[in-house]
Parts: sequence; C-alpha cells; structure tokens
Amino acid sequence: MSIAAALPRAAASLPNNKIMRARFSGFNASFPLVARGVSRNVRDRGALRVTAEVDTPVIKIGTRGSPLALAQAYMTRDLLKASFPELGKDGALEICIIKTTGDKVLDQPLADIGGKGLFTRELDVALLDGRIDIAVHSMKDVPTYLPEGTILPCMLPREDVRDAFISVKYDDLSELPEGSLVGTASLRRQSQLLARFPGLKCVNFRGNVQSRIRKLQEGVVDCTLLAIAGLNRMDMTQHATKILDVDVMLPAVAQGAIGIACRTGDSKQITYLESLNHEETRIAVECERSFLAALDGSCRTPIAGFARKDGDDLLFNGLVAALDGSEILETSRVTKWSYADAIAAGKEAGAELKEKAPAEFFANLIEHGGSW
Repeated sequence: MSIAAALPRAAASLPNNKIMRARFSGFNASFPLVARGVSRNVRDRGALRVTAEVDTPVIKIGTRGSPLALAQAYMTRDLLKASFPELGKDGALEICIIKTTGDKVLDQPLADIGGKGLFTRELDVALLDGRIDIAVHSMKDVPTYLPEGTILPCMLPREDVRDAFISVKYDDLSELPEGSLVGTASLRRQSQLLARFPGLKCVNFRGNVQSRIRKLQEGVVDCTLLAIAGLNRMDMTQHATKILDVDVMLPAVAQGAIGIACRTGDSKQITYLESLNHEETRIAVECERSFLAALDGSCRTPIAGFARKDGDDLLFNGLVAALDGSEILETSRVTKWSYADAIAAGKEAGAELKEKAPAEFFANLIEHGGSW
C-alpha cells in the first residue's frame, strides 16, 4: 500500500525523549526538496495538527518521526479506521511521535551507538508506561527478543523485499568504476557488494530517505542502495535506478514488513491488531527472525535472510558474510508452509551456518561498525 507522507516541521524540534500527540486532517505538507522535478508539496491524507479535539482517544499510535515511519503509521491508522467504525470517529485515533536514539545520532555507525533496538527502545518504553497503546515498527529494526510486557500480534502485508540501486551517474552496479564511493550503513549490503565488486569503497551513509537522496544528488557518493519498500510507501520510486534481484542482493531479515506491538494482556488492542494481521507475512518473517536469533546476529554481523511461500511449501535462503565480502556462507531450506515448520527451518538454517563458520568469524566482525 503506497502512501505519500511528509515530515511535519514541528516534529523536527521535538526535545529528546519527548512525544508529540497529533490529530490529523487533510493538508498540503512539504518534504525537503530531494530532486528536480519533484514537487515540494506532497498531498497526504493525514497531517499533523499539534492539539487534539478530544481528550480520550481510543488508540494512541506510537511512531518514529521520519517520513517513512509516519507513512507506516498513517497506513496503520487508515486500516484501523476502515476495519472498525468506532475508530472512524473524529478524535478516536491519535498519532504520537517519539524520537529514538537512532534518530538522534546520525554521524556514527549504528553498531557504535548500540546496535539493534536503537529505533525501538523509546517506543517500547512509551508503550509500557502507557503513553501509547500500540507501536508501529519496521520489522527489520525489531530485535529478535521483545521486551517483557509487550507482544507483536500483527504484521501488515509485506511490501517488495528487494533493494534498489540509486545513482545519478550510472545505470547498473556493473558500470561502477573501481574506487567508486557507495553510501551505505548496511554491513549486509556492503559485504554482498564487495563480494561481487571488490574495488568499490563503502562509506557510512545514514539519515532518512530524503536526506540520503539529497546527498547522492550533491555528489557526496556515486550511488546508494535503499529498500524499494520504503520508496514504494512514500511514492518515491522515481529515484530507483534499478531494482536488484534477490540473487544479487539478498534482503535483510524482515525487510519490507511492518509490525505492530501492544502491551501483553491489552485485550482491546489485541483484538484490533489481530484483525489486521497478515498471516503469510508473519510466518515468513518469523522464519527469518528465528534464523537471525540462531546466529545471535547483531548490527555488527552481515546477515541476510528471505523466506516466502511457494504453493504449499516455504522456501528460505540465508547467508552470513565477512565484512569485506571475502567469505560468504549460504544456506537454504524447503519445508511445509506452517508456522511451526517455518520457525524450525529458520533455527536449523542458522545453526548450520553458525557451525560452518570459523570460530573467529563472528569475533572478527565485532571490531567493525555498521548495520546489517
């Protein structure tokens, strides 16, 4: 589902660890200018208005404040409105913007400031202390463990899992000359790129989608890679030079999936969220997450995994790699399409690669920063 979204100016000035409650109405909002020919005014079905007209919304939806995170929160809001008449009433749903550690620190690799959980911790805290009722996450940001007192009863239908190659100079990865600068904070992308093109140079490249594209257009790097799912959700696919097949760039675990968490025992929110759950997505993503958990994967380890349904079967491919791409260990599984079989397949695949890897393989990676 593609939704144009804009980052309201008010969100940029939020104090650390504060949340902003918002009501929504139709308006024209502005993105940072990201390319010639792209309008600054992006019409969204929901816009930020700092005060709410009612004091007791039925659901407070927690989200990060990036344009992509807001697009995903708007999608969740619209699905809830469409599914439950009582939530379509004025003031029933409220968006709460929460700034996370990963949003605040942009000049360092993720691993250097704490690795995974950087985009979810503050949302977890807000959920547990009651400031929000549900939290909308990009599932690839969610650690393989959930904080005690929270559950994840819902995953929305998954977007395209592939990565997009983006460049204003070149049409394909194969055209990049030796020494070209690739902007990426992802060790997963870096290792797979260097395995194919060892002459490339990867540099840390963080920020929201708009800022990364702007830096690319300013010539800071020669190309970058982004998940096509995010570009789809923000109606920004015009920036994608080429979409990479999964056999060229295996995606991150849970890439393209949105998960929605709530408090354990909150029967009202659980009922709402279970009605939105897309079981095919949940089974595939939990297979990938069980693979990641078996590897004890972190932001310091280049890991990729992709599960999908094929008739009555589940197909899974996974890999773990050396940071410089000099060694890539791969595995695959075919099993029955069921939740239990999916979890078992992911665990087995992770255990296989962990056993194959030299003892120093993971230890060496701990010295490098980045994000898988």
